[in-house]
Amino acid sequence: MAITYVKNETFDGTRVQTMPDPDNEGETISETVTGIRDIEVTFTEDATTPNTTHTRMVNVCFAADGTTYDAAATDARIAEVGAGVAHKITVGVIANAV
Repeated sequence: MAITYVKNETFDGTRVQTMPDPDNEGETISETVTGIRDIEVTFTEDATTPNTTHTRMVNVCFAADGTTYDAAATDARIAEVGAGVAHKITVGVIANAV
């Protein structure tokens, strides 16, 4: 079973959250920028038809100084999480919604 991943955002330490306007569909009433330490990742496993996908947040990694984002270590961490996702798919904990 092969599992691949796609980072759904580029990590810059912030995420914009929007609040929908309940009176005007499709409009927002506020945007808030928050500090983050994770990234949204979608994992895809190709042994099932259709392919099983699973999206989750994965903590990013930082250099020894604790403040500098480490892209290579984060990619390694995502691969580790992907191995866990693959196992959960194998045992049936994660499955395509029917």
